[in-house]
Amino acid sequence: MADSSSGRADAPPPRVRVTAPRPGAAGASARPRQARGGPTSDIAGVYVRSLIRSQLRLAIVFSAGFAAATALFALAIALVPALGSTFVFGVPASWLLLAVGIYPLTLTIAGLYVRAASRNEARYRSLTEAE
Repeated sequence: MADSSSGRADAPPPRVRVTAPRPGAAGASARPRQARGGPTSDIAGVYVRSLIRSQLRLAIVFSAGFAAATALFALAIALVPALGSTFVFGVPASWLLLAVGIYPLTLTIAGLYVRAASRNEARYRSLTEAE
């Protein structure tokens, strides 16, 4: 395919700049929201926001706990130099502490988080089914 303006074949199409809508511009976000179910949809919205906040709090607590526990492992290795010079089955004890300590910690915290998150969702379901 020949380009008549420059004489080149198969010229790429011109670039198009894509931007986000301006805050004051009229668009999809400026449309008023329609309440579908009347007053009950307001209650459902409150329940959903409550569930989201609860799940966020839960995630922050478990993430902070995991970070603190991981920092304690690293601190123990840094503050106890004997761990680096002690060998168990030919492997430094500091490596074993990381390998055998961190993975079970990760799985335990993940399991506890899933259990607590499922409990939150079950409470949410029981609230919404009661309506």
